[in-house]
Amino acid sequence: MSVLDGIPGSLLRKPSGKSEDELERIPSNYKPLHSFRLDKDKSYQQQFADMYFLRLTKIKPAVEELASTTWEGAVIGDEPVKRVERVLDIRQGELCWVAGTVYMDMPLKPNILEDVSKDRWLSAPISEKKYFSEEDQDAVTLEDESGRIRLVGDVLRSVILVTGCIIAVMGTENVNGELEVIDLKFPDLPPQPDRWAVSKPLATNSSGAKGTKTKLKIKDEDTEMTDSNSKGSGGKIAIVSGLEFSGSDASHAIELGLLLEYLLGESLDPAAQQELSQISRLIIAGNSISLEERRAPDEGTEKKAHKKYGYDSSSYNALPSQLLDEFLYSLLPTMPVTLLPGAQDPANASYPQQPIHPAMFPNSRPYAAAPASSEVGWFDTVTNPWEGEIEGWRFLGTGGQNVDDIFKYVNSDDRLSMMEAMCRWRCSAPTAPDTLWSYPFQEDDPFVMQTCPHLYFVGCQPEFGTKVIEGPDGQTVRLIAVPSFSATQEIVLVDTETLDVTKVKIAAV
Repeated sequence: MSVLDGIPGSLLRKPSGKSEDELERIPSNYKPLHSFRLDKDKSYQQQFADMYFLRLTKIKPAVEELASTTWEGAVIGDEPVKRVERVLDIRQGELCWVAGTVYMDMPLKPNILEDVSKDRWLSAPISEKKYFSEEDQDAVTLEDESGRIRLVGDVLRSVILVTGCIIAVMGTENVNGELEVIDLKFPDLPPQPDRWAVSKPLATNSSGAKGTKTKLKIKDEDTEMTDSNSKGSGGKIAIVSGLEFSGSDASHAIELGLLLEYLLGESLDPAAQQELSQISRLIIAGNSISLEERRAPDEGTEKKAHKKYGYDSSSYNALPSQLLDEFLYSLLPTMPVTLLPGAQDPANASYPQQPIHPAMFPNSRPYAAAPASSEVGWFDTVTNPWEGEIEGWRFLGTGGQNVDDIFKYVNSDDRLSMMEAMCRWRCSAPTAPDTLWSYPFQEDDPFVMQTCPHLYFVGCQPEFGTKVIEGPDGQTVRLIAVPSFSATQEIVLVDTETLDVTKVKIAAV
């Protein structure tokens, strides 16, 4: 007959009488880069067209250099391939190549001009339907400052193309005025900085010195790494998304409580608690508030409450934000938190989303940095997208809207391939401002990737996935699709030395 003391991992045992060492959470080396922060005196009076010209100006030289290296001197059918500077310089029957911006002409895509012509002055809600047409009604075009030409050819079916990506195409114009594409090139991954390029390692950190190159170890887990016991030599970064605190839906409330106990180290046995003490930071990647709390009431429901200044206080439920605040307040004394807004959170809807105001979290607010302070707080509310350096690695992350919008353009469910395509396009939000709401930038397009991240994560995805991609100059990027916790009850742990990924399932049994 077995006794409780003899069961490995059991917490139901008598005290050992030994003085246990107190566990200390390892420190977090964290340096946020405010790449997507907007000025407070921002204006929305300018046009959006300048963003496409800025993007083309910044990315075109890279894709032209790659295309020129590949196609210069090439001869196909006794006809040499020549370069043309502009789309309008293409001549019928001549084999040539040109670079420009892709525009997808899709009948199912929302049209703002049609809304204006029908006196629909209010913005329509973001649709979850696909723009992709199964009836082959979509047209791929290439444009620059001179004009636009339609692209045709079987090669277009083998790649992901969306509005806003910059490519170079080689082909010949047919009698219909269309460019029959033979080959195409993407800019590919941008230059990747060394580890510790911005921050400095802590004195107690045994990782590589500043300026040293550290390559990811590419294993055979490109598609998925499930709940494994793989251990790295460093700490861990926990990434979660889609917590979706709700005032009415308690379907995953138990799992949220278990998640809090897991991160605090209040559950499991001492050996597991020792591992949990290696988690140095939690990143929440969007959708912390449930969508149910932001939906308007049914049209048939009679509203008796009096509106003042167009605001109905009876329709607002403060409980979800209070629950999120309590969750963060319980974590912050022991663990720093980085909070990205998502599509459902109380932040601006247009990209890049600005940080959720700390006033939304009265209990957690003391852990945030003071206004206008250059220091980083223990509780860091950041933009979406967000870029920073953690343990020397360059991180780039979003709340998922950019991938969700690309998903509507293509006949595929492979979210990791869409993330890889964005890295090779050198653009983290190519469909902004066409179908992804965006601020009308005039002087710079922050969505253009100037440097290649070591790790790129996207939150609020249907399922977990990860893989490592490589660039032509030795760049390596770890891609992570972070699943929505409310749907999957899963979080992701990233090893800070190897960037290996572990998926953890939080389930009530």
